[in-house]
Amino acid sequence: MKRIAVLTYNQAAFFELGCALELFALSRPDIPNWYECEVVTFDNGPLSFLGGVSIECKKVNRLDEYDILIVPSWSANNNSILEPMRSEIQRFHLAGNTVISFCSGAFLLANLGLLDNRQATTHWGYAQQFKILFPHIEYVDDVLYVFEGNIGCSAGSSAAIDLGIEVIRQDHGHAIANKVARRMVLSAHRKGGQTQFADNPVTIANNQFSHTLDWAINNIDTVVEVGQLAKRANMSRRSFDRKFKNDYQITPKQWLTFQRLNVAKEYLETSDYNIEKIAELTGFNNATTMRHHFRKELGMSPTTHRERFSQT
Repeated sequence: MKRIAVLTYNQAAFFELGCALELFALSRPDIPNWYECEVVTFDNGPLSFLGGVSIECKKVNRLDEYDILIVPSWSANNNSILEPMRSEIQRFHLAGNTVISFCSGAFLLANLGLLDNRQATTHWGYAQQFKILFPHIEYVDDVLYVFEGNIGCSAGSSAAIDLGIEVIRQDHGHAIANKVARRMVLSAHRKGGQTQFADNPVTIANNQFSHTLDWAINNIDTVVEVGQLAKRANMSRRSFDRKFKNDYQITPKQWLTFQRLNVAKEYLETSDYNIEKIAELTGFNNATTMRHHFRKELGMSPTTHRERFSQT
């Protein structure tokens, strides 16, 4: 069981703090070895937030009892990081522990040198300032998050959830990450610095269109064509394509590929089936086609995915 420290401070951003707590502190008794999560501060409390909100949380001088540190936010104009916070976070990182930031939290990681000669991102509104302050950091535009080794940072506030789901997936596997994503009612497949491993798109309404998507997921091992889906939804192909693009911002064909990849990843992580069998079970028809889509969408082969994330 991993222990998580969520760092906060006086006048911190409340929304990003809430994202971290929703992801990691919420009790999930049905998930074995779920995280233990605490909000911590190096400041003296109580702490004040926007709107007259104040909280008290655990005062720390050391992070020895934690495995992951989450920095939900940090002032983009504050490069004065006092002891013992400065040395303790640096020591925590050098010990091989995971440190991730949400939104402007990347400024704290950058000021501490944790992002030196690495890729990083933050909210687009801070991008130019970040590039000027930290020219030695490779800033990445137009991604939801970057997660390399034991360091991660997300773009805007909602992208924090995408990065959090990726942390959960790496720790607990694809199926658990899907479960958490669905409970949080995440929308369609999104991509970050690595491909986002969130759940299937959440259907918008309990109607014939959503039933058609449920049917496609349940029959993903058969060759499901977009024309079949339009017919089952009692819609013209043109109307079906237009609704799909409006609701999910991807084409039906892309959506089908993502569903096949989702199921294939779960087989790779939880079964001993060979690649040909998994391709057959997920509607890719053959291993060559499946390998092509793995490399195109995920940047790795099915075998590499299995080696990294297998739970068998």
